[in-house]
Amino acid sequence: MIATYRLQLRNGIDFAAAKTFLPYLADLGVSHLYLSPIFTATEGSTHGYDVANPQEIDPALGGEDGFRGLSEAAQALGLGIALDLVPNHTALSLDNPWMRDAMRHGPDSAYADYFAIDWSQKLILPFLPEPLDDMLARGELRLTEDHGGAVEWEGGWLPLAPGTAALGDIAAVLTHQHWQLRDWTRERGALSHRRFFNVTGLIGMRIEDPAVFAAMTELPARLVREGLAHALRIDHIDGLADPATYLERLRQTVGDAVPVWVEKILTDDEAMPAGWQTDGTTGYEAGRQICCLLTEPEGFARLDAFWRDRTGGCDDYETMCREARAQVIPEDLAAELHQLIDLAQAALVVDRLDPPDAETLREAMLALLIFFPRYRSYITTPPATPEDRAIIEETVDAAAETLPQREALDLLAGLLLDGTDKPSLKFRIRFQQVTGAVVAKAQEDTAFFRHTRYLAANEVGAEPDTPLLDAQGLNAWFSSAQGQRDTALTLTSSHDTKRAEDTRMRIAAISHHPETFAALFDTAMQDAARSDAGFVWYATQSLLGIWDDPAPGPDLCERLTEHLRKALREGGEITRWSFPDIEAEDATLDSARRICAAWEAQPPAELAPLIATGQRLSLLQLALKMMLPGMPDIYQRGERALYELTDPDNRRPFALPETPTSFEQAKSDATRRLLKLRRQAEDVFRAGTAEAAERDGIFTLTRRAGGREITLRFRRDLRDLSDGALFEIRDSAAEDTAARLAFPPPA
Repeated sequence: MIATYRLQLRNGIDFAAAKTFLPYLADLGVSHLYLSPIFTATEGSTHGYDVANPQEIDPALGGEDGFRGLSEAAQALGLGIALDLVPNHTALSLDNPWMRDAMRHGPDSAYADYFAIDWSQKLILPFLPEPLDDMLARGELRLTEDHGGAVEWEGGWLPLAPGTAALGDIAAVLTHQHWQLRDWTRERGALSHRRFFNVTGLIGMRIEDPAVFAAMTELPARLVREGLAHALRIDHIDGLADPATYLERLRQTVGDAVPVWVEKILTDDEAMPAGWQTDGTTGYEAGRQICCLLTEPEGFARLDAFWRDRTGGCDDYETMCREARAQVIPEDLAAELHQLIDLAQAALVVDRLDPPDAETLREAMLALLIFFPRYRSYITTPPATPEDRAIIEETVDAAAETLPQREALDLLAGLLLDGTDKPSLKFRIRFQQVTGAVVAKAQEDTAFFRHTRYLAANEVGAEPDTPLLDAQGLNAWFSSAQGQRDTALTLTSSHDTKRAEDTRMRIAAISHHPETFAALFDTAMQDAARSDAGFVWYATQSLLGIWDDPAPGPDLCERLTEHLRKALREGGEITRWSFPDIEAEDATLDSARRICAAWEAQPPAELAPLIATGQRLSLLQLALKMMLPGMPDIYQRGERALYELTDPDNRRPFALPETPTSFEQAKSDATRRLLKLRRQAEDVFRAGTAEAAERDGIFTLTRRAGGREITLRFRRDLRDLSDGALFEIRDSAAEDTAARLAFPPPA
């Protein structure tokens, strides 16, 4: 394999449209087309991760015939196909045939055990726009013989259990269903199913059950056997009850020759769990290392001082994360908290006559979740690994500092580490699934939008309080247990990154020109006509990151304000997704519109050096991505220019510019040349060593294998390009005349 090219299907891109891009991708030099989920999703899905039928290729994309045609055309050009699998969840939707049957027949359904549902109670469905009693009183629900017998209301319907329609009275009919209708505002309080993070419309699958695994894996496994799919990416591996067993079964099903990558977020120095049968992660940690390496240390220190002085910001990010968890868990993840308390109580009564009461358990559980340091542990059956035991014990010790007594914490730790009965197992599995949701919602989706200092570091898999890396640190990462494998992916943009790669490097440029950015911010504060400096600091970086050079596009201000509205709701300080304060949002966003209008009327002089440095950093980012261990993963349009913010901005329809700018052409040319080099020296990049060095302001990264060396070299000071090259690559196996590949900065 040489490199993958990620293509987001839907939003106007189906298999037929994807087929037209194949000659371009083959000429670019990638080896695999990597597709977002191809399986039938809910009607109108814009991303495909809300899979409704994992046993069918989505007719909206062209169905199996369309996919077969795309794969065969790709292979004729020397391209393989990588598929995105979603084993953790499917759509809690009537588009889901398994779910329709489970709604109608309840625990008697052939698919009842496919879903992570507690069938000791009714399946809670918060589908109604208003409270059920109010809608019943107004006669807004009615019985119908459609759909094989159903109750319907404006905008929705649900299937009825067989024979219950004969009861006649709609209130009586509803009491005899396997589900309980509620209005959408009550979803956060109590649920009877496991969901994806706090998305109630995505229901957890029990893929740890061999029958469910077989049903969900049947189609992609067949596509592999038939030679139509050649690599697999696994979405949200940490959501599974037992990731290691899933990967073992998957490997047994598809064979050893098919690369399998997992979406696994490694925090700090966390390593991939031992024994996982995978070729590596999707590469967030590699992207983190690149950004940290390209951040200028002295400039960052000055930027930090400016930020503190102008906004009153402080760098206690760890405390901010814990405060975010303390808010997010009782609000967005209250249902999960209640489930864990119930499971813990059930486990503790097995061998204790006087277990802690529910409120004591709630305090202890909340403290455990607040202080848990990473996405999850991986304890299946005791004994836990020394690493997992240490994580649990350290979490208990930290949490105990905040509580009047630690007995309940120690009891919960005992269930996690040593419990062998079935109730302990159920609690352990659920706890380990919930911790990942806590980290994602509190850190990536809350604290990242509160900590405004340097948004280039606020990225999936990264830590805003550790934004710097040098050659020595990179070498330490290479040799660590977390260090990138040559078979793993290396990404700088994805459909889930908070900012696209070139936007991130635009923002990274402020560490090289801190005084310039401070001046840009000061002017923005005047334009904004408001005193919320933290918001303006965030908005100024965001607008810089997507500013169209040389002239702003017609939708620039709208893109900015929509992102900032999302940022305000994610941050959760003046507004929330569940109960948005539109008036407060609009008042805040008005300042961003003022800044954008001022820039459009007269682009600030400070933009020019930041844009130029951002372009140079983007090309260095590309060079490092191609040289690091791992398989480069190019997000759609990433070989040209990606000036995008978080979704949905980064999931806009794929299109290549008809007339590329100087930067787009430079990046495209560099991508082609570097992919060609990787193909010519595949032995070096597939199994070679990596070593970084820095001396006299020159950074080098050398890959070695079989006596051959390929070395990337660039100056740290991006203003000093006296030899005319931004970076160069030397290949010891090349002829003297071709030994130096020089890459000039864009004009």
